[in-house]
Amino acid sequence: MGVYQHIRELWKKPRSNFIELMKQRFIEWRREPATVRIERPTRLDRARSLGYKAKPGIIIVRQRVLRGGRMRPKIRKGRRPKAMRRKKIVAKSYQWICEERAARKYPNYEVLNSYFVGKDGKYIWYEVILVETSHPAIKADKNLSWITSNKHKGRVFRGLTSAAKKSGKKSK
Repeated sequence: MGVYQHIRELWKKPRSNFIELMKQRFIEWRREPATVRIERPTRLDRARSLGYKAKPGIIIVRQRVLRGGRMRPKIRKGRRPKAMRRKKIVAKSYQWICEERAARKYPNYEVLNSYFVGKDGKYIWYEVILVETSHPAIKADKNLSWITSNKHKGRVFRGLTSAAKKSGKKSK
């Protein structure tokens, strides 16, 4: 078995010391801002399988989102009771929401992909792989140069990432 397979097995069946490590990480991550640029991926195996490379022009962002029913905010204006109900926003997954928020924070980057890193009672965390489309190293890379064309601009907001496609509904 290779290194990445060992890492994958550890995430699938965590040992007690790994669980304690993740609890400590969650305590630290809760104190951080919702969007944090990190130096290295937490799950290297997953990041590499989704297209991450340790090269200039590619960054990793850990994005936190609040768990819950994802309801629309309560209406506080004068309306008739028929329109007072709070509808559940079920069209988007947490992962898609995380990708969109990371893309808004880094407007000159495009979302390549994202993966789950953890959740506790209040939050859920995803790491988003972002690619700088104007970087020469990305333009020269044969596997990533496709993202530099203008037709892929804003792909996360149009429901073209894998998380958005899994979510079921394409955004307009």
